[in-house]
Amino acid sequence: MARAFAGCVRDGDLIVLSGDLGAGKTCFSQGFGAGLGVKERITSPTFTLHNQYRGRLILNHLDVYRLDDLEETLDLDLPEMLETGVTIIEWGEQIDPTLPSDHLTIRILHGSSTALGEDDPQGPVDDDLRSIVFEFNGPIWLARLGQLEAVIQPWEVPC
Repeated sequence: MARAFAGCVRDGDLIVLSGDLGAGKTCFSQGFGAGLGVKERITSPTFTLHNQYRGRLILNHLDVYRLDDLEETLDLDLPEMLETGVTIIEWGEQIDPTLPSDHLTIRILHGSSTALGEDDPQGPVDDDLRSIVFEFNGPIWLARLGQLEAVIQPWEVPC
């Protein structure tokens, strides 16, 4: 899904990845990078905070899990970074007040409907399953809603 989704992005797009540890944020970033034509191995920038890769577009890959407060986001120089390429921020919900209003949030949740806070009559959560929720914020993303839905549709499973 991430590989196909990469075909819908444009220079300057911001994507926030949200989810528990081990939910698949870096795995999503790897598939996304492959969809952009990135040839090098994409790794989690947990300790470096920022990695940059070249493909059809530049991919700025950030992980802000280790930031202690919003003031530290100034060191990232995010406004300048957003001028070139596509930016993916893992754990970006932690710095949401500093982000532009135009961004896409992708929540990756372990398991099935239980991860969404619903009762699951099927029994316990299957840790191999993921629920992915897209939250479109701002006119840039809302204008592309139809295109994005068409890309996501093959992976949509009715609850």
